[in-house]
Order: sequence, then structure tokens, then C-alpha cells
Amino acid sequence: MRSMAAWVMGQDNHSEEFHQTLRRLVDDPAPLVRWNAALALARFSDAEGEPQLRAMLQPFALTAPQSGTVKFRLKEEDVVQSGGIVARLSSADGANPVDVVSPMAGEVARLAAKDSGQIGAGDTIAVIRPGDTQVFEALRALVLIGRLETLPEVERFAAGAPGMSERVRVQAFLTAQAIRQRVTEMKRMK
Repeated sequence: MRSMAAWVMGQDNHSEEFHQTLRRLVDDPAPLVRWNAALALARFSDAEGEPQLRAMLQPFALTAPQSGTVKFRLKEEDVVQSGGIVARLSSADGANPVDVVSPMAGEVARLAAKDSGQIGAGDTIAVIRPGDTQVFEALRALVLIGRLETLPEVERFAAGAPGMSERVRVQAFLTAQAIRQRVTEMKRMK
């Protein structure tokens, strides 16, 4: 619900109430809420969410919400949708198993635990590589607020990152150009 609210608030970049609420949501415990808030803040020309936009370009470590026995539903290189089940955790008595879901669409880059093995609360279960759409949207937002320190990550996609589409490569190229231009203009203004 908070994730959808963050997205909707980004559609009206003139509301100061929405702007301030989004600044709080960029620190939400749920990654998808933080990411939608960061995308929306970019529409306000607010760079507060830039660290989250950079995080959207990185693999995500999916952690166990509790300890237990992990049973994977997916394997490495499988595609996963946002909200898709990656694994199930069962307690020692087998009661109340918990599904571990990916907060983002992407691909399982690595399983970090042994199937049917024990895992502790907070331990990494799997690493999810971000999907094409997530990377594209983060790059679009970075056109508006990206800083010089973001440039190496953007250029990695402009060079043609494995598994990414041509549209991502082109958007990364345009994003890098926009960041360089903004930095040059800021230097001229000083």
C-alpha cells in the first residue's frame, strides 16, 4: 500500500505535502517503498532519494526474516517477479512456514544458502540482480538528479551490462550525458 502511495504521490510534483511525505518514505523499511519514493522525489528535483536510485542499479541481498530450514523455489539464473517466492523457511517443528519473496523483479544471481540447510534470521538467502525495467526507471530519474559520483555506475550500463536491453544502454548513455552537462553547468555558475 505504501509503495503504491509513493508512486501516486510522484504524479503530482507540485504538492508540498506529497514532497515531504516522500522524503520520509525514502527511509521506509520496505525496499520497494524506498525505491518508489526515490523515483517520485526525482520528479520534485529532490536528490534526497539518489542513494536509493543507485541501490536500484545494484544486486539486492534477500535476507531471512527468521531462522529456520530454507527450501528454495527458484534456482540461480531463474527470473523472479516482484513479490515472487524465492524460498520457504520452516521452523524446527515445521509449523508456520514463511515465504521469502523478492521485493523486485529480476534474476536470481546467486543462492547464498544450501537448499534444505539451516539459516539464521537476517542471513542472506539469495542475491537478486535487478531487472531491465527497474534499471531503466532508476536511470531516467538520475537524468534529473544524478551526481558525479553516480557516473561510474551509469557508465557501466552505457557500456552494455550483461542481461540488459538496448533501451537500458541508450538510457544510460543519455543519463551519463545529462549528469556531465549538469556538473559542467554547476562549475560555470561558481
